[in-house]
Amino acid sequence: MRPRHVGAKLLLLALCGYFLVPVWWLLVASTKNAEGLFSGSGALWFNGFHLVGNLRDLFTFNNGEFVRWLGNSVLYALAGGIGCTVISVLAGYGFAKYTFRGRNPVFALVLGSVMVPLTALVIPTFVLMSNVGLIDTIWAVILPSLLSPFAVYLMRVYAAASVPDELLDAARIDGAGELRTFVRVALPLMRPGVITVLLLSIVTTWNNYFLPLTMLSSSKLFPLPVGIGLWTQLASSNNAGGQSLWNLIIVGSLVSIVPLIVAFLTLQKYWQGGLAVGSLK
Repeated sequence: MRPRHVGAKLLLLALCGYFLVPVWWLLVASTKNAEGLFSGSGALWFNGFHLVGNLRDLFTFNNGEFVRWLGNSVLYALAGGIGCTVISVLAGYGFAKYTFRGRNPVFALVLGSVMVPLTALVIPTFVLMSNVGLIDTIWAVILPSLLSPFAVYLMRVYAAASVPDELLDAARIDGAGELRTFVRVALPLMRPGVITVLLLSIVTTWNNYFLPLTMLSSSKLFPLPVGIGLWTQLASSNNAGGQSLWNLIIVGSLVSIVPLIVAFLTLQKYWQGGLAVGSLK
């Protein structure tokens, strides 16, 4: 019997290799010391095992500034991600389930802002934050992260598709107010979309480089991407006090993706579709 879809399977296999090879290289390189990284003995295979020593050096270098950067990234990602999710869910639900004057033009404006590159908004955001005196504070990173037009659009589409109007009307007839109807009826049906927006917001804030680079000047407030970028500049200019930073940069990059993997594995169980199936006849 001739195998089916051989071409498609080979394409998927090639794509898997394309995405997994860099991760494998990062994992292998994290086990090498500074000499092993440049020994030319094989970039994709192990050459000694110095992961424990690299981790010890990573968390103790320069009085543990990597730990401080890690804590900053957790703070920015949680505050920005949760705040963005709350605002996006409320806005998307309002656009989907309420009729008010100017709803379509306002939503069209939100939808159009999705096409504006985030980097184009950095300078206006910097001027705004400078005028209110928030430059070089945590709020200069957190406040811009609370707004995401794409997340509002996503929640509007998801709320319109997953929350039947008949269920909302039934809850109102039973005497439930708008807040209780949203929390007890609509929000559970929107849970997969809420988790999706939460993960996207956390990942976007965690990986954000240009915004904190522009807003922050104190290294104590840097998140991981900016901090690792600072180490890269020091390593390139050989200005690290005689210590090679390349192994710390590699193992730091590996550590920086671990929280994202944990967040994905923790929240993926909440992606459950079909919660409203059978609720209506």
